[in-house]
Amino acid sequence: MALRVVRLGTPRARGEGLRLGTVRFPPRGVPKRELASRGIYDLWLPELAPSAEAVRAARRAPEGDERAWKAFARRYRKEMAAPAPARLLDLLAALSRQTDFSVGCYCPDASRCHRSLLRELLAERGARLR
Repeated sequence: MALRVVRLGTPRARGEGLRLGTVRFPPRGVPKRELASRGIYDLWLPELAPSAEAVRAARRAPEGDERAWKAFARRYRKEMAAPAPARLLDLLAALSRQTDFSVGCYCPDASRCHRSLLRELLAERGARLR
């Protein structure tokens, strides 16, 4: 049993399980009934997405700006420390020890996406990661 961190919209890995979308908005132009069949997500968890303000600040930064990335990471971690997201992270970490599932985002570069930070947060809570 384990949790995977994936790019939404990519082909599912064998045994990936339920796919959770940790994005602020559903994709445009995709009917809700087709989200799972297109490999996007089965369930939407916008509570684990960065705030719109954090995303705007990150997008304004020049590519490769390490200082801006660190500022985004600090802000996202602070947002995830709030009670509701923290409880969700604890729940997902616990579930990862019982069943297979995945969490993800659309970003092409995982190293500059909140999903890399989400992976760290889940690992810190003892999640079993694949």
